[in-house]
Amino acid sequence: MSFDADPFSIAVATLTFLLAGFVKGVIGLGLPTVAMGLLSTVMAPAQAASLLIVPSFVTNVWQLAAGPRFGALARRLWPMMIGVVAGTLAGTGFMQGGRAEQAAIALGVALIAYAALGLSALRFSVPPRAEGWLGPVIGLVTGLVTAATGVFVIPAVPYLGALGLKKEELIQALGLSFTVSTVALAAALAGGGSFEAGVAGASAAALVPALIGMMFGGWVRGRVSEPVFRRCFFLGLLALGAHLASRALY
Repeated sequence: MSFDADPFSIAVATLTFLLAGFVKGVIGLGLPTVAMGLLSTVMAPAQAASLLIVPSFVTNVWQLAAGPRFGALARRLWPMMIGVVAGTLAGTGFMQGGRAEQAAIALGVALIAYAALGLSALRFSVPPRAEGWLGPVIGLVTGLVTAATGVFVIPAVPYLGALGLKKEELIQALGLSFTVSTVALAAALAGGGSFEAGVAGASAAALVPALIGMMFGGWVRGRVSEPVFRRCFFLGLLALGAHLASRALY
């Protein structure tokens, strides 16, 4: 698969990664969610996911490296990470070929679920004794959702948020989960022939607007109420998810 480098596609991708980077800069997550949601309205989900690889990997490694307790978190979360890799590789091909339309619909459903959780007052708690078996299950499901939609927030983000981590630990744990998911997704797409040299170059180019958006988002974060921004963000995802999921009615 190659990226169609016409002016319209380039403009859409540039604006999408600017916005996605901005969202991540403000609230610490959302780059793949926004990018996949917007790009999937104008291109196949597998191509959108391929463009996502380099910006997602670099920004998540940045987020992972900034935290204080990588070793402790890696020891605690490794069963979940193995589940993420296994689930993603097991779902290789979900976004490709004749499944592209179903993948876009699945992405819409995933965005709706994520937005609904974000807008709700629901807060979960996972007891330490349950982490041993629940972590791998959450990882496996997250991997399968990643393989089908290119979005790796469900159910990983609610689960990590329920572990009782401190703010800095949670940000680093999200960075770890997203980094592993990105690498696993890249391997799955490469195995299916979707992440080739031409697409890799376009994905690397998409890093520039993503980083610009992130820096601007970080600047805005200190000047805008985060709760208000998060609410607007999740409402926007809800609308976007409903639009993608409505393809099933056509």
